[in-house]
Amino acid sequence: METIDLAEFEWKTILRRLTIDDFDALVEMQKLCFGGMQPWEKSQIESQIHLFPQGQLCIEIEGKLAASCSSLILDYDPELPWHDWKKVADNGYIRNHNPKGDTLYGIEIMVHPEFRGMKLSRRLYDARKELCREKNLERIVIAGRIPGFSQHADQMTAREYVEKVVDKSLYDPVLTAQLSNGFALNGLIPDYFPSDVASRGFATSLDWRNLDYQRGARRRYGHTTEPIRLAVVQYQMRTISVFSEFETQCEFFIDTASEYKSDFVVFPELFTTQLLSCVHQDRPGSAARKLAEFTPQYLDFFTEMAVKYDINIIGGSHFVVEEDSLFNVAYLFRRDGSIGKQEKIHITPSERKWWGVSPGRSVTTFDTDCGRIAILVCYDIEFPELVRIAAQKGAKIIFVPFNTDTRQGYLRVRNCAMARCIENHVYVAVSGCTGNLPFVENSDLHYAQSAIFTPADAEFARDGIVAECNANIETMIIEDVDVEQLRRHKESGSVQNWNDRRRDLYKVVYRENGEEFEV
Repeated sequence: METIDLAEFEWKTILRRLTIDDFDALVEMQKLCFGGMQPWEKSQIESQIHLFPQGQLCIEIEGKLAASCSSLILDYDPELPWHDWKKVADNGYIRNHNPKGDTLYGIEIMVHPEFRGMKLSRRLYDARKELCREKNLERIVIAGRIPGFSQHADQMTAREYVEKVVDKSLYDPVLTAQLSNGFALNGLIPDYFPSDVASRGFATSLDWRNLDYQRGARRRYGHTTEPIRLAVVQYQMRTISVFSEFETQCEFFIDTASEYKSDFVVFPELFTTQLLSCVHQDRPGSAARKLAEFTPQYLDFFTEMAVKYDINIIGGSHFVVEEDSLFNVAYLFRRDGSIGKQEKIHITPSERKWWGVSPGRSVTTFDTDCGRIAILVCYDIEFPELVRIAAQKGAKIIFVPFNTDTRQGYLRVRNCAMARCIENHVYVAVSGCTGNLPFVENSDLHYAQSAIFTPADAEFARDGIVAECNANIETMIIEDVDVEQLRRHKESGSVQNWNDRRRDLYKVVYRENGEEFEV
């Protein structure tokens, strides 16, 4: 089998500024989203892009316009007719845009019907919030349609409908999403869009407050914290009969992690051996290569999940056959649809004996929207040199999918992971399997206590443990880590292991792509 071309499985998902070349697709999408309402004119979009290009955003998936939003900046005035979007937004021309204002006004947000259910509105709302922080704006003000109201208008008033959406008795495709994205409901606006039949002309008035806002400052000077939310899965191995059952089990964890707005979710090493329970088994070496036949389905599934749920996924690890060699490969599925991979570098005696796994060739670090990370698979975390290399390349978080069958094996992973945190001023998240797979050779027993570890110093968790699962229970932990805290600790911690290395006595030398490097 030839080397897998990951580009064939990637989704090109891009959040970018709107351009006038998008106009035709924008109007087409607007007609599908807001049937019966007057679409944008080209002169309005040209004016928006000219006056405030940073506020006109869109998401493109595989070259197709999937979602968009438009906005402008105003100086907040309680007397401004916020109930009248035409007056507030200059009928869409935004000639009243005030770069020195304190409020971002959201004119419109829409998602193409083909791409709904993929949390694209969350991406756009998050982009607006980041714009607010960058420009030191106090708030975002929006007016939102309530398109679900028409189905209940004969039984209740608009106020009653909105109250039921707020208390979760009813679901509205727009208001529910706005509330889940942190917006607060301020009131109800009648006759907002008289032509909006689905909303019966009503809209809601909502706002979001920027907690980083500094009165009098004209720009953001930087966060005192840089939190990143990690979700670590402790995955129970159970017998399944088809690939779709594996997908269902994984999607549950991904969906849950996404609901908690996690930036990463990490699965265990070789948790795909669960699939061996639904294929005819031969000797272990042949079974491992049969497992590799699921690689296209595995790549397609996790790429779609990362984009759909707006989350970066460490897809555990999986057997892959390339150039007739069997590798144990961990994949990173970014939420923009791109893919990275890290082969396991150190192969355990049992992997060689039972499966004939070949070793990987280099330590890779990955740029993500949350900074640079690395992935080291199980046994690799037990070799200090590898984390030294990853840290030298800029990784702040090391993800370790592992798969151990005994408590002693788990403790080797755990204790080494904690040591790597101290040595390199990094966070390490370890994710393992629990449960049994009867009759699956070399993957029948599993022991795990998945966790997130920190350096050991006063500013971190008391025991160097951010969070950990109960041993051998299927669950997931979700916690924030602060990479700015790592930077400060590296410079001024009680001990500074990285800075205090005696490189005059020893050093790490590694080879990569024919070149030699020192750490």
